[in-house]
Amino acid sequence: MDIKRDIGSRADIENFLLAFYEKVKTDEHIGIIFTKIVPINWAHHIPIITDFWESILLGNPVYKKNAMEVHFQLNKIFPLKEKHFNSWLHIFNDTINALYEGPVTELAKKRAASIAALMLYKMTSPEINKI
Repeated sequence: MDIKRDIGSRADIENFLLAFYEKVKTDEHIGIIFTKIVPINWAHHIPIITDFWESILLGNPVYKKNAMEVHFQLNKIFPLKEKHFNSWLHIFNDTINALYEGPVTELAKKRAASIAALMLYKMTSPEINKI
């Protein structure tokens, strides 16, 4: 039995994200978003999303953008549904569980679940989408 270590550095987060996005790209529900709808420049995207997770997991406030705004723009051209967030969260949890374990890893999964739920609500709420 392999003993996994916890997420403890930016390099750990980047390692996780690289593995995560490799799975995302081929997912039947959300892969198209990253490959066809909004073709991602991975060399540009990975450092930004690593900043995001480093800020919320390691308390290093390096992320300065508005993650919600990017998703609102995406939602206008490709409406995001519950199945998209469920796929994202499933891949997130499977990937992180394969690589790490510990308190920061558990925090990552809790934050990911909260983010998915909040984004689902905001992307599908008629009141919010009138803005």
